[in-house]
Amino acid sequence: MKIAFFDTRSYDKASFTKANTEGVFNYEIDFRDYKLNENTALTAKGYEVVCVFVNDVVNAEVISILKECGVKLIALRCAGFNNVDLKAASNAGIKVVRVPAYSPYAVAEHGVALLMSLTRHIPQAYLRTKTANFNIEGLTGRDLHGLTAGIIGTGKIGQIMANILKGFGMKIIAFDPFPNEKWAVEADVQYVSKEEIFQQSDVLSLHCPLTEETKHIVNHDTMKMMKHDAVIINTGRGALIDSKALVHALKHGHIGGIGMDVYEEESKYFFSDWSTDIMTDDVLARLLTFPNVIITGHQAFLTTNALKNLADTTLENIRAFSAGEKLVNEVKG
Repeated sequence: MKIAFFDTRSYDKASFTKANTEGVFNYEIDFRDYKLNENTALTAKGYEVVCVFVNDVVNAEVISILKECGVKLIALRCAGFNNVDLKAASNAGIKVVRVPAYSPYAVAEHGVALLMSLTRHIPQAYLRTKTANFNIEGLTGRDLHGLTAGIIGTGKIGQIMANILKGFGMKIIAFDPFPNEKWAVEADVQYVSKEEIFQQSDVLSLHCPLTEETKHIVNHDTMKMMKHDAVIINTGRGALIDSKALVHALKHGHIGGIGMDVYEEESKYFFSDWSTDIMTDDVLARLLTFPNVIITGHQAFLTTNALKNLADTTLENIRAFSAGEKLVNEVKG
């Protein structure tokens, strides 16, 4: 089995090489540092499997090229699949598999790190003390205890986030079109309407998948409903938030701040060093200027535990496919 890996970094190569050689797999893996898109899809010729990440482009045109190249399986080494045209893949006879739960703790814990850093001004304090400036003027935060946390999307990550924030003494409310009532009772979580979660939350954390229904669920209108000192945490998908509306809300004080590990148009910038280049994305450049905005470069998943689980599950998905077994992690269009 020959596998073409796209958009890989050193940590991908290390974790997958270890899993491939130490396990039962021993596949022929070709790691590429460039993304899969319309211009690079032809390089998959001769490979039965392509392995892709969140910012690879797997649209109908790419899938058509992959089919011509002889690709039979698209293996996502991530949970989200919004970058894949599932209908086109189905029509082409190409199976799609993913890793549904590589480490929900990693993502939830990073969300909490963003929240604490934002509300207690940790980045500003760190920069001051690095230059021997121990002045704490302007660094006043607030207790999380007693505040209301809203969780949009109550899958595994959302549930873990809720449990962690509950440990701070926060009241937890949630919104999900498919509520888990059993968990809500056990965890003392109250499901509310979409309007209520925006109105009532002091902290709003996003953990839902990106679909047509959830795209820009955080927008101009919903942010105007929020408390002026409420903060948003997004470790889900960038397009859950209308980025231009976010800049407007921050400029006019409609919200108190945001911690984000994802960005709507991140594919060009994230996972690369742009420190010596001019950024042409005016929205991202503007967001970076706000003192009440913390952006990390899609690293919430990046723990040793998660990398091992990603590699093990991805390669097991490929093994099951090659053996003609049931694909338990298949995504269908």
